Amino acid sequence: MIVVEQLTKTYQTTKGSVLALDRIDLQVRKGEIFGVIGFSGAGKSTLIRCLNRLEEPDSGRIRIGGDDITGLSGRRLRQARQKIGMIFQHFNLLDGKTVYHNVAFPLAVAGHPRDRIGRRVREILDLVGLADKEGAYPAQLSGGQKQRVGIARALANDPDVLLSDEATSALDPQTTYSILELLRDINRKLKLTIVLITHELEVLQHICDSMAVIENGRIVETGPVEKLFLNPESDTARKFVGVLEQYRAKRDLIEGMGAGI
Repeated sequence: MIVVEQLTKTYQTTKGSVLALDRIDLQVRKGEIFGVIGFSGAGKSTLIRCLNRLEEPDSGRIRIGGDDITGLSGRRLRQARQKIGMIFQHFNLLDGKTVYHNVAFPLAVAGHPRDRIGRRVREILDLVGLADKEGAYPAQLSGGQKQRVGIARALANDPDVLLSDEATSALDPQTTYSILELLRDINRKLKLTIVLITHELEVLQHICDSMAVIENGRIVETGPVEKLFLNPESDTARKFVGVLEQYRAKRDLIEGMGAGI
């Protein structure tokens, strides 16, 4: 269970303060895939980065399992972070390291012995379908393979929670589908809680159980994913659904014209 209470985050800029998160309240059930959707600048990346304290909130409370993340520091915070995996939009791989050593990196930092690291790395690479790529370098991989390495690295310390920061937005549609299927498979096999932020409504529809809509730093709508499509309540949700319907209508028209040639 993830519980966020009255979470607030402000950034200071040359033009003054910017309120990125405005008293956010949110609950994510253990074992579910939870999506947060919003337009650029809505605050979704700030929200997910506050969950593991990559960003420091100004006020509020974050509880993940039995830990009050906002109340931890030093060694206890580092230990809690090991149980929160993070997947990044642009992979964040170490270019000079092989696939094996990219995945091994968080295990080495955590102080695990070499034999334990070797077993775990090969176990996770097999899970993400990259058992034959452990000696390859990032430059030798496709975008989808790089993201699979990123997922493997996020899973290395056997986390309870997996955070996905726009993990598919840099990928083509076919690769996006394969990564979403991998995340769903990981969720089922490992019973992981996954929090996924996106600006792609089809990603939300394909993989998520529940969702929240964020608008100008505030949560304006929550509930099952089906609710967003059947009865959108917020302006942001209605805009997303409208854009998706237009896209699908245009795609169907083009495909219909192609079939008639």
